Amino acid sequence: MDARSAALVRANFRTVVEAPHGPERLISAFYGHLFAEIPALRELFPSAMDMQPKRLVTAIQFVLDNLEDWDRAQRFLEQLARDHRKYGVEAAHYDMAGRALLAAFRSYNGVHWNRGLEYGWRDITILISASMAIGANSDKSQPYWEATVVGHRRVVDDLAIVRLQSDTPIPYQAGQYVPVAIPQRPKMWRYLSPAIPTNPYGEIEFHVRKVRTGWVSPAIVNETKVGDRWMIAAPLGGLHVDLRSRRDVLMISSGTGIAPIRAQLIEMGRRGINPRVHLFMGGRYPCDLYDVENMWQLSQSNPWLTVVPVCENESNPWWHPYPPADPPFGMHRRLIGNLGAVVASFGAWADRQIQIAGSARMIADTRRALLAVGTPESAIQSDPV
Repeated sequence: MDARSAALVRANFRTVVEAPHGPERLISAFYGHLFAEIPALRELFPSAMDMQPKRLVTAIQFVLDNLEDWDRAQRFLEQLARDHRKYGVEAAHYDMAGRALLAAFRSYNGVHWNRGLEYGWRDITILISASMAIGANSDKSQPYWEATVVGHRRVVDDLAIVRLQSDTPIPYQAGQYVPVAIPQRPKMWRYLSPAIPTNPYGEIEFHVRKVRTGWVSPAIVNETKVGDRWMIAAPLGGLHVDLRSRRDVLMISSGTGIAPIRAQLIEMGRRGINPRVHLFMGGRYPCDLYDVENMWQLSQSNPWLTVVPVCENESNPWWHPYPPADPPFGMHRRLIGNLGAVVASFGAWADRQIQIAGSARMIADTRRALLAVGTPESAIQSDPV
């Protein structure tokens, strides 16, 4: 696209995002056009689609932000298409989806639609649909695996550890995340990070915190039982330690963000030689550091790993009537304060590979704190899920 067309569609999309209920109106129009052309597609999606506007708008925004770096945008779209295979969406559907998206923008803009917008959005929708069709055709592996719940343990009131056994091993890399669907909420896929590396026995573990307004996480924490059958789709994401760089590592986790980092550390523990790793585990209360004892144990047997627990509060809340665990001899005691501020107080960590895993807010706050003390942005990794 030329610079003028790119600027035009970006400005137009900004009006959608900033308008009251703009994303919802746009995405409602998109699905209206799509399901009118192919009514059978509606059966592939869950009855409640309240998350779709946010997800689709985020995807479109990513594409628009990377028009000048199309290789990055195309990789994202191809991965998105591979992920959509779990719904039963096929490569042939993306041409129709591109037409439906263009029609949605046309409907949304109404009398403000003009030739420039028509040409600009037509080019964008063709690029999106073609890239996603390529992604859908590029992966011939099975779209999902089935697994049986073999363990469910609540470690605090709103957090459960779920262990499953898949029928066949799932080929994910430590640090990636996978889409998961549970029988209590059919077709409502959510993204979870395995907390252990893949293994030939098909064992996989997830750490799930209940979101008050969520559909799926409360069912996992409150209703999951041994024997339930889950579906687990193809892995996504790219958190990893680059062993070839010979650079040491800084890992920062909060809450269940420990899961993808934990999987990588366990995998690293199987190797003889590793870079030095500093792990800062954060939480609001000491009980939020539910996996710290396992990390201490891992550190005791792997001298390259240093674990630093960080809490905003020194003691547990009244509803968790257990005292915080004391660190073993030689381990760092808990530091009190905001996780990002504590990590940044040690300097820029400019010589490290840096990973941040946790809530979107925690990742953003920690990233800002590091950038403020001179950390190179290129050194920081995080996944959007």
